[in-house]
Amino acid sequence: MPDLTYRQAVSAGLAQEMARDERVVLLGEDIASGGVFKTTVGLRDRFGPARVRNTPISETAIAGAAMGAAMAGLRPVAEIMFSDFYGVCWDQVAVEMAKARYMTGGQFGLPLVVRGANGGGLGFGAQHSQAVENWALCVPGLKIVSPATPADVVGLLAAAVRDDDPVLVFEHKALYGTKGPVPDGEHVLPLGSAAVLREGDDVTLVALSLTVGLCLAAADRLAAAGVSATVIDLRCLVPLDAATVLASVRRTGHAVIVEENPGQLGWGAGIAAILAEEAFIDLDGPVVRVSGGNIPLPVAAPLEAEVSVSTDRVVAAVSRLLDVPVPAVVSLA
Repeated sequence: MPDLTYRQAVSAGLAQEMARDERVVLLGEDIASGGVFKTTVGLRDRFGPARVRNTPISETAIAGAAMGAAMAGLRPVAEIMFSDFYGVCWDQVAVEMAKARYMTGGQFGLPLVVRGANGGGLGFGAQHSQAVENWALCVPGLKIVSPATPADVVGLLAAAVRDDDPVLVFEHKALYGTKGPVPDGEHVLPLGSAAVLREGDDVTLVALSLTVGLCLAAADRLAAAGVSATVIDLRCLVPLDAATVLASVRRTGHAVIVEENPGQLGWGAGIAAILAEEAFIDLDGPVVRVSGGNIPLPVAAPLEAEVSVSTDRVVAAVSRLLDVPVPAVVSLA
């Protein structure tokens, strides 16, 4: 079981599926040389220029070409370099891709993946740091994946490529350098299956992508104060594994939902609504949300940190919810 970085896992997942199915093709800006985030390194040399194609700097062209290729029988994987630029091709994604099967009465399937770098934390500023999975969440017809670990990158990307519907894969740019074990051989994870990464009795922490690591670190801090936390990695927003979240909250009686997006609605609000509707009598307190600020993200690191989700904010939210002292930060010196 080799250790790979998150970015290497992207390349490994794509290579696994390209070797398995010659219909899988890649297209995007600069991907032939590895891409700006080095997530497609070596794929053009291995699979050739016909299957790894550079495109013009036009997200609309990339999305449109992927849609046409899928309708013609290929299984394209299109890269939108920064997920912020879904705004440029949103008609293709939200109006065309998401509705093609329905509008054609099933005459056309759309087995395609659109993937790219999402989220903040690296000082890229307001136009290159947004977490935009919420944009897609309200569009019927799109599946949404956001892995937190290298193993999940490979497994979920493989499942996305094999799916017969459009799947948006949001890779977190701040995780590209992180490293973790990836299973040997073919690795595929089912879409719509959350992972319970830690079991606890007092509170359920619900996380996605970058916030998974924050919640695991918060659970360690809370354990020092005698608070036992369950940590759930949703892995997918559509399909959503609500059953796993509900089962945990019914047991712990408390829920804290941690999302990077601004707190205006979003997937956290959707899960809070599910809990209020289906687990209200099991709750021993309000459902708490920890989210990003409702402002464009600053470039300056101290300002970006001020409005971003953090382990400290998760710990403070749990402490208020359970009315226990906030555990002190453990010094690493």
